[in-house]
Amino acid sequence: MPGAGHWILVSGAFGESKLTSESSLQEASPANGAPHKSNTIRRHPAGFLSTTNILRALLALCTAAFLAVIVASLRDTSPKEGSTAPAFSITTDSGRQVSVNSFGGKVLVLNFWATWCAPCIEEIPSLNAMQQRFAKSGVVVVAISIDKNSRKYHAFLDRIHVSFDTARDPSAGISERYGTFQYPETYIIKDGKIMRKFPNAENWTSDDLTQYIQSLL
Repeated sequence: MPGAGHWILVSGAFGESKLTSESSLQEASPANGAPHKSNTIRRHPAGFLSTTNILRALLALCTAAFLAVIVASLRDTSPKEGSTAPAFSITTDSGRQVSVNSFGGKVLVLNFWATWCAPCIEEIPSLNAMQQRFAKSGVVVVAISIDKNSRKYHAFLDRIHVSFDTARDPSAGISERYGTFQYPETYIIKDGKIMRKFPNAENWTSDDLTQYIQSLL
């Protein structure tokens, strides 16, 4: 071996190898003592890459499944106009037991609302006026609230004194059966069939709605 000291086999950037002394490496090192940077490329074992690809594939599948669930939950499952109205039974605040089949050939105006819903409150006067106008003609308004607080619900009704039937369904089970998740929403039902659906607050004394109600009588 030439000279004293340790000799080291060093690999170059293009795969060539050469013998060099330890002292030569020390001389080639930066003066500030920074470690010598080798040109060696680290290669992950094949098993590591295979595991990474599997994890990525599983993540993609989970993401796709999650998105599919979201899309399915957003799909409109509410009953359509002309279809059979979902069955329900509830006791009104006056103690009357009502269901879809309770009204025979009468026109049932089934309104879903809540005391904390501003648009719901805005349409109450016109809904009340419509009930008073058509009460003797076979039109029955049943307004089902989803309020959870019974005290606030009854205090509100004590202030406004509506002429139509009201009831409270704090579990929102009936409105969910109708596919209602935004309020107010109103269904016009006759002979057990859904005639019209109104997904927003309405002016129930407008000429258009008055003529429509009359056409059902």
